[in-house]
Amino acid sequence: MKKLLIFIILIINYSLSEASRIKDIASIEGVSGTQVIGYGLVSGLANTGDTQQSKFTVQSVANMLKRFGIIVPTTNFRTRNIAAVMVTATIPTFMRKGSKIDVQVSSMGDAQSLQGGILLMTPLSGQDGTVLATAQGGLSVGGYDFRSDGSRAGRNFVSAGRVPGGAIIEQEIKGQFVQNQLLRVVLREPDFTTSTRVADVINRSPNLSNAATSIDGATVEVKLPAGQTQGQIMQLIAQIEALQVISDVAARVVINERTGTVVVGGAVQLLPAVVAHGGLEIQIQRTTSVSQPAPFSIGRTQQVQNSAVTAQQEQNPPVALPATSTVQDMANALTSLKVSPRDLIAIFQALKEAGSLQGDLVIQ
Repeated sequence: MKKLLIFIILIINYSLSEASRIKDIASIEGVSGTQVIGYGLVSGLANTGDTQQSKFTVQSVANMLKRFGIIVPTTNFRTRNIAAVMVTATIPTFMRKGSKIDVQVSSMGDAQSLQGGILLMTPLSGQDGTVLATAQGGLSVGGYDFRSDGSRAGRNFVSAGRVPGGAIIEQEIKGQFVQNQLLRVVLREPDFTTSTRVADVINRSPNLSNAATSIDGATVEVKLPAGQTQGQIMQLIAQIEALQVISDVAARVVINERTGTVVVGGAVQLLPAVVAHGGLEIQIQRTTSVSQPAPFSIGRTQQVQNSAVTAQQEQNPPVALPATSTVQDMANALTSLKVSPRDLIAIFQALKEAGSLQGDLVIQ
């Protein structure tokens, strides 16, 4: 009995380690937030702002100064310390008036850097044009870009930055998440199996027996008990979000050909296959020589281009890949190929065409 109890505890611990809270894989419909956008100016740049080629920057500065009673000509107007930017943010639902959120700032013109700049007061509006927040403050770009006499030293991108707590909410964002005692849980990754499991877990929860129904692969509808106060509804939602569920992850291999990155999901399996891969390397080396005519001849001195082409192919013996059921088995099988990530991308594509790769192949 003691051994059986230990075995059951191990199974429970393993299941809990694989489970996730509902709030980590899903959200409540109606509380996704509101995206806002605005057009503004960043000042205080060390001669790294927009040039006169950015006509909209010159016009924006002239319009701003006109509001302060200063009229300036737009011809021969230097704006190297100012840059036109777009300001974006997402306001979470239920944010109260006066709350602060971070905003992202990105250059629109030909500014070299936004480092050290100050975002001037910028109204942020929603989809319908209503101003929901105003943003202002110092930028943090998380990098640098220094140029002098044709030399340059830089790190990361300095044409975009962030203003921590730079936006102040002007209007409250109200969310409608309960209608006719119905609440909807929306999965971030739609899956029919996971949706069914979420409904089953909710139905086994106290006070929510047979209340949940899986509508589709992304939506679970929950019928809340009648006569609940607002506080009791909040407690039930918190109870639902804390429930543990084992999500069913799709078997997927993600390949980024630009960076040579290969990520294999835990559910991916390989059927037995034989792989023979030989990398072909071609080198072309061009040299320049001078053709000198003989003395007292009518020839001319000319440059002659000579090219040498060499090709080398790796002779890798065929490797038999066994059937795999775990990520560790697949890692061991792929290690035996002894190829670079670039070659591994081609091998994965060939394995998918041959039917050995059991999963989706996503190429970015």
